[in-house]
Amino acid sequence: MQNRLKNGRGESPHCVNSLTPAETRTKDFTMDRQESKHKKVQWKPGTLIYPLPAVMVSCGDNEDNYNILTVSWVGTTCTNPAMCYISVRPERHSYPIIKETGEFVINLTNEALAKATDWCGVKSGKDFNKFKEMHLTPIAGQVVKAPIIAESPLNIECRVKQIIPLGSHDMFLAEVVNVQADETYIAPETGTFDLAKAKLIAYNHGEYFRLGEAIGKFGWSVRKKKNNNK
Repeated sequence: MQNRLKNGRGESPHCVNSLTPAETRTKDFTMDRQESKHKKVQWKPGTLIYPLPAVMVSCGDNEDNYNILTVSWVGTTCTNPAMCYISVRPERHSYPIIKETGEFVINLTNEALAKATDWCGVKSGKDFNKFKEMHLTPIAGQVVKAPIIAESPLNIECRVKQIIPLGSHDMFLAEVVNVQADETYIAPETGTFDLAKAKLIAYNHGEYFRLGEAIGKFGWSVRKKKNNNK
């Protein structure tokens, strides 16, 4: 039957009638057996993609409006050009600052910054100078006017390309225009950023966690073992 869509077994992925009764019974039995192994509880739609980074986003174009907000709705969107995003509630104090200046810095956080990370997430820049309260050091970015947090192990300078209203949050889609890394955490033998030494933290459903030990490298699952037998 030349007009059928095939999925490898000659079956149409959109039409169960293409299966024979015997095939249907076999498929149903297989699905039932799989379901019996993994019992699932149905939850309403929600944001349960965890763990996530817990970053401090710094913003402002002069010392009078410098501020920090803690964000976990953050991530990479493109490799080339390097792009990322943060999602922020419009009622947050930092929202109009980022919108007006069009710039911000994503500052990665580690164990030494855990308290400041949490504090900057629950206190408002309307009421506090967060840099002063948390004894953090603002330094002007190399490319953007927004300050970096000197104590952060890695600072990602960003320029807003687009603001996308989504609902409770607006997404700031941004281009990465510069990255600053604390040389303390650069491995001298490879020149790479040493995650273990930096002791970065993650956010998981209301709690902060240390990162665990590495269990593999990218591609290790398919890498061929060396044959030492000659």
